[in-house]
Amino acid sequence: MIQSLDHLFADIARLKVGVIGDVMLDTYWWGNVERISPEAPVPVVALSRKETRIGGAGNVALNIVSLGASCAILSVVGKDIEGKQLKSLLSEQKIDVEYLLERSTRTTTNKIRIISRNQQMLRLDAEQSLDLDNADEKLLLAQITDFIEKEKPDIIILEDYNKGILTEKVITGTISLCNKKNIKTTVDPKRKNFFAYQNATLFKPNLHEVLTSLNLLPEVIDENFLSRVHKLLAGKLDHKISLITLSEKGIFYHDTTQGKIIPSHRRSIADVSGAGDTVIAVASLVYAVSGDIRLSAEISNIAGGIVCEEVGTVAISREKLLEETKSLLPASN
Repeated sequence: MIQSLDHLFADIARLKVGVIGDVMLDTYWWGNVERISPEAPVPVVALSRKETRIGGAGNVALNIVSLGASCAILSVVGKDIEGKQLKSLLSEQKIDVEYLLERSTRTTTNKIRIISRNQQMLRLDAEQSLDLDNADEKLLLAQITDFIEKEKPDIIILEDYNKGILTEKVITGTISLCNKKNIKTTVDPKRKNFFAYQNATLFKPNLHEVLTSLNLLPEVIDENFLSRVHKLLAGKLDHKISLITLSEKGIFYHDTTQGKIIPSHRRSIADVSGAGDTVIAVASLVYAVSGDIRLSAEISNIAGGIVCEEVGTVAISREKLLEETKSLLPASN
Protein backbone atom coordinates (compact mmCIF):
# COMPACT_ATOMS: atom_id res chain seq x y z
CA MET A 1 0.00 0.00 0.00
CA ILE A 2 2.87 2.41 0.80
CA GLN A 3 4.31 1.98 -2.68
CA SER A 4 0.89 2.40 -4.34
CA LEU A 5 0.30 5.65 -2.43
CA ASP A 6 3.57 7.02 -3.79
CA HIS A 7 2.38 6.13 -7.29
CA LEU A 8 -1.03 7.67 -6.59
CA PHE A 9 0.45 11.00 -5.55
CA ALA A 10 2.79 10.95 -8.54
CA ASP A 11 -0.20 10.41 -10.85
CA ILE A 12 -2.06 13.30 -9.18
CA ALA A 13 0.77 15.62 -10.19
CA ARG A 14 0.01 14.86 -13.86
CA LEU A 15 -3.63 15.96 -13.67
CA LYS A 16 -5.08 19.07 -15.29
CA VAL A 17 -7.96 20.65 -13.31
CA GLY A 18 -10.41 23.51 -13.75
CA VAL A 19 -12.07 25.19 -10.74
CA ILE A 20 -15.22 27.23 -11.35
CA GLY A 21 -16.82 29.29 -8.60
CA ASP A 22 -16.67 32.19 -6.17
CA VAL A 23 -13.10 33.37 -5.62
CA MET A 24 -12.38 35.74 -2.77
CA LEU A 25 -9.64 37.50 -0.88
CA ASP A 26 -9.06 36.51 2.73
CA THR A 27 -7.49 39.32 4.76
CA TYR A 28 -6.11 38.71 8.26
CA TRP A 29 -5.39 41.44 10.79
CA TRP A 30 -3.36 40.06 13.69
CA GLY A 31 -2.94 41.84 17.00
CA ASN A 32 -3.22 41.83 20.79
CA VAL A 33 -5.98 42.98 23.10
CA GLU A 34 -4.81 44.75 26.22
CA ARG A 35 -7.71 47.08 27.07
CA ILE A 36 -11.34 47.96 26.50
CA SER A 37 -12.22 51.05 24.47
CA PRO A 38 -13.35 54.09 26.49
CA GLU A 39 -15.75 54.91 23.63
CA ALA A 40 -17.75 51.66 23.75
CA PRO A 41 -17.58 48.31 25.57
CA VAL A 42 -15.45 46.68 22.87
CA PRO A 43 -11.85 45.39 22.94
CA VAL A 44 -9.11 47.50 21.38
CA VAL A 45 -6.90 45.44 19.06
CA ALA A 46 -3.33 46.73 18.67
CA LEU A 47 -2.51 45.54 15.14
CA SER A 48 0.87 43.91 14.65
CA ARG A 49 0.63 42.59 11.09
CA LYS A 50 -1.66 42.14 8.10
CA GLU A 51 -1.81 39.25 5.67
CA THR A 52 -3.78 38.45 2.52
CA ARG A 53 -4.56 34.91 1.37
CA ILE A 54 -6.49 33.21 -1.40
CA GLY A 55 -10.01 32.22 -0.35
CA GLY A 56 -13.19 30.60 -1.61
CA ALA A 57 -12.87 28.68 -4.87
CA GLY A 58 -9.34 30.06 -5.10
CA ASN A 59 -8.45 28.04 -2.01
CA VAL A 60 -9.64 24.88 -3.78
CA ALA A 61 -7.29 25.74 -6.64
CA LEU A 62 -4.50 26.42 -4.14
CA ASN A 63 -4.96 22.99 -2.59
CA ILE A 64 -4.79 21.43 -6.05
CA VAL A 65 -1.47 23.04 -7.00
CA SER A 66 -0.13 22.26 -3.52
CA LEU A 67 -0.61 18.60 -4.39
CA GLY A 68 1.30 19.05 -7.64
CA ALA A 69 -1.51 19.14 -10.21
CA SER A 70 -1.98 22.01 -12.66
CA CYS A 71 -5.06 24.18 -12.18
CA ALA A 72 -6.92 27.03 -13.86
CA ILE A 73 -9.43 29.26 -12.07
CA LEU A 74 -12.60 30.24 -13.95
CA SER A 75 -14.52 33.04 -12.28
CA VAL A 76 -15.31 36.77 -12.29
CA VAL A 77 -13.72 39.39 -10.05
CA GLY A 78 -14.12 43.14 -9.90
CA LYS A 79 -11.91 45.75 -11.52
CA ASP A 80 -10.80 46.88 -8.08
CA ILE A 81 -7.75 46.79 -5.80
CA GLU A 82 -8.90 43.55 -4.16
CA GLY A 83 -9.34 41.91 -7.57
CA LYS A 84 -5.81 42.88 -8.59
CA GLN A 85 -4.43 41.61 -5.26
CA LEU A 86 -6.26 38.31 -5.68
CA LYS A 87 -5.14 37.83 -9.27
CA SER A 88 -1.54 38.51 -8.24
CA LEU A 89 -1.74 36.00 -5.37
CA LEU A 90 -3.17 33.34 -7.68
CA SER A 91 -0.43 33.90 -10.25
CA GLU A 92 2.27 33.73 -7.55
CA GLN A 93 0.98 30.27 -6.65
CA LYS A 94 1.19 29.07 -10.29
CA ILE A 95 -2.60 28.99 -10.68
CA ASP A 96 -3.63 29.76 -14.27
CA VAL A 97 -5.58 33.06 -14.36
CA GLU A 98 -5.98 33.25 -18.14
CA TYR A 99 -9.69 32.44 -17.79
CA LEU A 100 -10.34 34.75 -14.82
CA LEU A 101 -12.59 37.62 -15.92
CA GLU A 102 -12.27 41.15 -14.51
CA ARG A 103 -15.50 43.14 -14.77
CA SER A 104 -16.52 46.58 -13.52
CA THR A 105 -19.99 45.13 -12.84
CA ARG A 106 -18.62 43.04 -9.95
CA THR A 107 -17.08 43.70 -6.55
CA THR A 108 -14.32 41.36 -5.42
CA THR A 109 -15.24 39.62 -2.16
CA ASN A 110 -12.88 40.46 0.71
CA LYS A 111 -13.34 38.76 4.08
CA ILE A 112 -11.39 40.58 6.77
CA ARG A 113 -10.73 38.57 9.92
CA ILE A 114 -9.41 40.22 13.08
CA ILE A 115 -7.46 37.71 15.17
CA SER A 116 -5.96 37.89 18.65
CA ARG A 117 -4.22 34.99 20.38
CA ASN A 118 -5.11 32.68 17.50
CA GLN A 119 -8.85 33.34 17.89
CA GLN A 120 -11.14 35.21 15.52
CA MET A 121 -12.65 38.23 17.23
CA LEU A 122 -14.51 39.77 14.30
CA ARG A 123 -15.07 39.27 10.58
CA LEU A 124 -15.90 42.02 8.10
CA ASP A 125 -17.31 41.00 4.71
CA ALA A 126 -17.02 43.40 1.79
CA GLU A 127 -18.78 41.69 -1.09
CA GLN A 128 -21.45 41.57 -3.77
CA SER A 129 -23.51 38.39 -3.88
CA LEU A 130 -25.95 39.12 -6.70
CA ASP A 131 -26.03 36.64 -9.58
CA LEU A 132 -23.98 37.46 -12.65
CA ASP A 133 -25.90 39.57 -15.12
CA ASN A 134 -26.68 38.10 -18.55
CA ALA A 135 -23.61 39.62 -20.21
CA ASP A 136 -21.14 38.36 -17.59
CA GLU A 137 -22.87 34.98 -17.50
CA LYS A 138 -22.37 34.57 -21.27
CA LEU A 139 -18.74 35.66 -21.00
CA LEU A 140 -18.01 33.14 -18.25
CA LEU A 141 -19.69 30.30 -20.14
CA ALA A 142 -17.61 31.21 -23.18
CA GLN A 143 -14.46 31.08 -21.04
CA ILE A 144 -15.45 27.68 -19.65
CA THR A 145 -16.10 26.32 -23.14
CA ASP A 146 -12.79 27.71 -24.39
CA PHE A 147 -10.90 26.21 -21.45
CA ILE A 148 -12.43 22.77 -21.94
CA GLU A 149 -11.81 22.76 -25.70
CA LYS A 150 -8.20 23.98 -25.43
CA GLU A 151 -6.95 22.39 -22.22
CA LYS A 152 -8.97 19.14 -22.12
CA PRO A 153 -8.96 18.92 -18.31
CA ASP A 154 -9.22 15.64 -16.41
CA ILE A 155 -11.78 17.03 -13.98
CA ILE A 156 -13.83 20.17 -13.31
CA ILE A 157 -14.67 21.28 -9.75
CA LEU A 158 -17.65 23.57 -9.12
CA GLU A 159 -17.16 25.43 -5.83
CA ASP A 160 -20.23 27.39 -4.72
CA TYR A 161 -20.13 30.05 -2.00
CA ASN A 162 -23.44 31.70 -2.92
CA LYS A 163 -21.72 34.84 -4.24
CA GLY A 164 -23.42 34.75 -7.64
CA ILE A 165 -20.83 33.17 -9.95
CA LEU A 166 -22.42 29.73 -10.20
CA THR A 167 -25.80 30.65 -11.63
CA GLU A 168 -28.18 27.96 -12.79
CA LYS A 169 -27.17 28.56 -16.43
CA VAL A 170 -23.47 28.33 -15.62
CA ILE A 171 -24.02 25.14 -13.61
CA THR A 172 -26.16 23.30 -16.15
CA GLY A 173 -24.11 24.50 -19.12
CA THR A 174 -20.84 23.37 -17.54
CA ILE A 175 -22.03 19.93 -16.44
CA SER A 176 -23.71 19.27 -19.79
CA LEU A 177 -20.53 20.16 -21.70
CA CYS A 178 -18.36 18.07 -19.39
CA ASN A 179 -20.61 15.04 -19.76
CA LYS A 180 -20.42 15.33 -23.55
CA LYS A 181 -16.61 15.44 -23.29
CA ASN A 182 -16.43 12.61 -20.69
CA ILE A 183 -14.91 14.97 -18.10
CA LYS A 184 -15.65 14.22 -14.44
CA THR A 185 -17.42 16.94 -12.46
CA THR A 186 -17.32 17.33 -8.68
CA VAL A 187 -19.49 19.77 -6.74
CA ASP A 188 -19.27 21.58 -3.42
CA PRO A 189 -22.78 23.15 -3.28
CA LYS A 190 -24.64 25.77 -1.33
CA ARG A 191 -28.38 25.76 -0.70
CA LYS A 192 -29.48 28.37 -3.26
CA ASN A 193 -28.82 26.20 -6.34
CA PHE A 194 -28.55 22.94 -4.43
CA PHE A 195 -30.66 20.94 -6.89
CA ALA A 196 -29.30 22.54 -10.07
CA TYR A 197 -26.24 20.26 -10.11
CA GLN A 198 -27.94 17.42 -11.92
CA ASN A 199 -25.89 14.66 -13.58
CA ALA A 200 -22.64 15.59 -11.83
CA THR A 201 -20.13 12.84 -11.02
CA LEU A 202 -19.64 13.62 -7.33
CA PHE A 203 -21.76 15.79 -5.02
CA LYS A 204 -20.16 16.94 -1.73
CA PRO A 205 -22.46 18.83 0.64
CA ASN A 206 -22.06 18.97 4.39
CA LEU A 207 -24.63 17.34 6.66
CA HIS A 208 -26.38 20.60 7.59
CA GLU A 209 -26.82 21.55 3.92
CA VAL A 210 -28.31 18.14 3.14
CA LEU A 211 -30.77 18.15 6.03
CA THR A 212 -31.87 21.71 5.30
CA SER A 213 -32.24 21.25 1.55
CA LEU A 214 -34.17 17.99 1.89
CA ASN A 215 -36.26 19.36 4.81
CA LEU A 216 -35.23 16.47 7.02
CA LEU A 217 -35.30 16.48 10.80
CA PRO A 218 -32.07 15.24 12.41
CA GLU A 219 -32.11 11.55 13.27
CA VAL A 220 -29.46 9.19 14.49
CA ILE A 221 -26.67 9.86 12.01
CA ASP A 222 -25.69 6.35 10.98
CA GLU A 223 -25.04 4.59 7.69
CA ASN A 224 -28.67 3.51 7.25
CA PHE A 225 -29.95 7.08 7.59
CA LEU A 226 -27.24 8.53 5.36
CA SER A 227 -27.86 5.86 2.71
CA ARG A 228 -31.51 6.97 2.62
CA VAL A 229 -30.30 10.55 2.28
CA HIS A 230 -28.15 9.52 -0.70
CA LYS A 231 -31.14 7.88 -2.38
CA LEU A 232 -33.20 11.04 -1.91
CA LEU A 233 -30.39 13.12 -3.40
CA ALA A 234 -29.90 10.74 -6.30
CA GLY A 235 -33.61 10.86 -7.05
CA LYS A 236 -33.36 14.63 -7.53
CA LEU A 237 -29.86 14.96 -8.96
CA ASP A 238 -29.21 11.70 -10.79
CA HIS A 239 -25.55 11.98 -9.78
CA LYS A 240 -23.17 9.07 -9.30
CA ILE A 241 -21.58 9.61 -5.89
CA SER A 242 -22.51 11.39 -2.66
CA LEU A 243 -19.72 12.53 -0.35
CA ILE A 244 -21.18 14.10 2.79
CA THR A 245 -18.93 15.72 5.39
CA LEU A 246 -20.03 15.10 8.98
CA SER A 247 -17.85 17.62 10.86
CA GLU A 248 -16.12 15.92 13.80
CA LYS A 249 -17.79 12.59 12.97
CA GLY A 250 -15.91 12.19 9.70
CA ILE A 251 -17.20 11.72 6.17
CA PHE A 252 -19.79 9.52 4.44
CA TYR A 253 -19.64 8.25 0.89
CA HIS A 254 -22.17 6.38 -1.22
CA ASP A 255 -21.74 5.24 -4.81
CA THR A 256 -24.00 3.05 -6.93
CA THR A 257 -23.51 0.03 -4.67
CA GLN A 258 -22.71 0.91 -1.06
CA GLY A 259 -22.34 3.58 1.58
CA LYS A 260 -19.95 3.88 4.51
CA ILE A 261 -18.95 6.36 7.22
CA ILE A 262 -15.22 7.06 7.49
CA PRO A 263 -14.61 8.26 11.07
CA SER A 264 -12.45 11.33 11.66
CA HIS A 265 -9.03 11.03 13.27
CA ARG A 266 -8.24 12.68 16.59
CA ARG A 267 -7.00 16.23 16.03
CA SER A 268 -6.21 19.43 17.91
CA ILE A 269 -8.65 21.74 16.10
CA ALA A 270 -7.58 25.37 15.73
CA ASP A 271 -9.80 26.62 12.88
CA VAL A 272 -12.21 24.91 10.48
CA SER A 273 -11.93 27.67 7.84
CA GLY A 274 -11.29 26.21 4.41
CA ALA A 275 -11.54 22.56 5.46
CA GLY A 276 -14.35 21.92 2.97
CA ASP A 277 -12.19 23.39 0.19
CA THR A 278 -9.43 20.94 1.03
CA VAL A 279 -11.82 17.99 1.14
CA ILE A 280 -13.33 18.65 -2.30
CA ALA A 281 -9.89 19.29 -3.82
CA VAL A 282 -8.31 16.12 -2.45
CA ALA A 283 -11.35 13.92 -3.09
CA SER A 284 -11.55 15.16 -6.68
CA LEU A 285 -7.88 14.51 -7.40
CA VAL A 286 -7.79 11.06 -5.83
CA TYR A 287 -10.99 10.01 -7.58
CA ALA A 288 -9.77 11.35 -10.95
CA VAL A 289 -6.68 9.15 -10.66
CA SER A 290 -8.03 6.04 -8.95
CA GLY A 291 -11.78 5.87 -9.60
CA ASP A 292 -11.97 4.59 -6.00
CA ILE A 293 -14.45 6.62 -3.93
CA ARG A 294 -13.59 4.90 -0.67
CA LEU A 295 -9.92 5.77 -1.09
CA SER A 296 -10.94 9.32 -2.04
CA ALA A 297 -13.05 9.63 1.11
CA GLU A 298 -10.27 8.20 3.31
CA ILE A 299 -7.58 10.55 2.05
CA SER A 300 -9.76 13.68 1.89
CA ASN A 301 -10.93 12.95 5.45
CA ILE A 302 -7.31 12.95 6.59
CA ALA A 303 -6.58 16.13 4.62
CA GLY A 304 -9.54 18.01 6.11
CA GLY A 305 -8.33 17.17 9.62
CA ILE A 306 -4.80 18.34 8.91
CA VAL A 307 -5.80 21.84 7.76
CA CYS A 308 -8.09 22.27 10.79
CA GLU A 309 -4.97 22.29 12.96
CA GLU A 310 -3.88 25.60 11.39
CA VAL A 311 -5.32 29.08 12.01
CA GLY A 312 -6.99 30.62 8.97
CA THR A 313 -7.37 29.35 5.44
CA VAL A 314 -4.37 27.22 4.45
CA ALA A 315 -3.67 24.70 1.71
CA ILE A 316 -2.77 21.10 2.41
CA SER A 317 0.91 20.14 2.37
CA ARG A 318 1.58 17.34 -0.12
CA GLU A 319 4.39 15.89 2.00
CA LYS A 320 2.39 15.94 5.23
CA LEU A 321 -0.69 14.44 3.60
CA LEU A 322 1.33 11.61 2.04
CA GLU A 323 3.10 10.92 5.34
CA GLU A 324 -0.13 10.85 7.38
CA THR A 325 -1.99 8.83 4.77
CA LYS A 326 0.69 6.15 4.91
CA SER A 327 0.42 6.17 8.70
CA LEU A 328 -3.38 6.24 9.08
CA LEU A 329 -4.89 4.30 6.21
CA PRO A 330 -5.91 0.77 7.14
CA ALA A 331 -3.79 -1.96 5.58
CA SER A 332 -6.97 -3.38 3.98
CA ASN A 333 -6.99 -0.45 1.56
